[in-house]
Amino acid sequence: MASPEEKCQQVLEPPCDEMFAAYLRCTCAVGNHDFIEAYKCQTVIVQSFLRAFQAHKEENWALPVMYAVVLDLRIFANNADQQLVKKGKSKVGDMLEKAAEFLMSCFRVCASDTRAGIEDSKNQKNKRMILIYLLPVKMLLGHMLTIELLRKYHLMQFSEVTKTISEGNLLLLNQALAKHKTFFIRCDIFLILEKLKIITYRNLFKKVNLLLKTHQLSLDALLVALKFMHVEDVDIDDVQCILTNLIYMGHIKGYISHQHQKLVVSKQNPFLPLSNCQTDIDLGEGLRGKMS
Repeated sequence: MASPEEKCQQVLEPPCDEMFAAYLRCTCAVGNHDFIEAYKCQTVIVQSFLRAFQAHKEENWALPVMYAVVLDLRIFANNADQQLVKKGKSKVGDMLEKAAEFLMSCFRVCASDTRAGIEDSKNQKNKRMILIYLLPVKMLLGHMLTIELLRKYHLMQFSEVTKTISEGNLLLLNQALAKHKTFFIRCDIFLILEKLKIITYRNLFKKVNLLLKTHQLSLDALLVALKFMHVEDVDIDDVQCILTNLIYMGHIKGYISHQHQKLVVSKQNPFLPLSNCQTDIDLGEGLRGKMS
């Protein structure tokens, strides 16, 4: 092909037109065992590719292409080196040193994240990926999340979950989990979030305690609260089972009086904090204090 640039310009946008035209010339040069020309064409490919790569700062899908491009550059540089040495036109390693400069350019593009805004930063995306798995654990420890943190890292799927747990609203919690079920399953955290229901039970029963203003809570009152939250097929035995788990886990300071069908709680601080300062780990921004 006499002028691949013209053909490529007709169907491709810059810098892809230049990159593919150089690729065609490079392929032809390799076929003719002219690695000096192939190396020159490959440098054009690398430069064009970097311009295209930098234009999509928030995406990493082209990294495998970069690996292939720089690998070919090194191979062609090595072969071109040998051909130039045989012709007496270069010292051993000259072409490889020039190729190293292009490789460093590629490395700097990958290593530097300052060129991207905070919303596009790969560093931010890494933090988001970490938070997806960290946030459920923190919620299990009683640390609820601020809306600012969730909005900053585009994790608003957690906002309704956080709100409903704090309110002790089992009905809305189930709706929130169902609404974002696909996202949570894809992230492999759905089963962990299901475990947050025990904390929601604790917060619901705490509200019943505050409403009735007594340290002897009727199991029937707690059963009514669960039915109000549309908990299906629940009876007194289920209430006792939930309470037993909450007491065993240390979320409630009290005991069940089976004879009187009541939950007897401590008159002082009956609903213990879900975590304490001694065991807490400072995880930075956006994590509220312990749930009381």
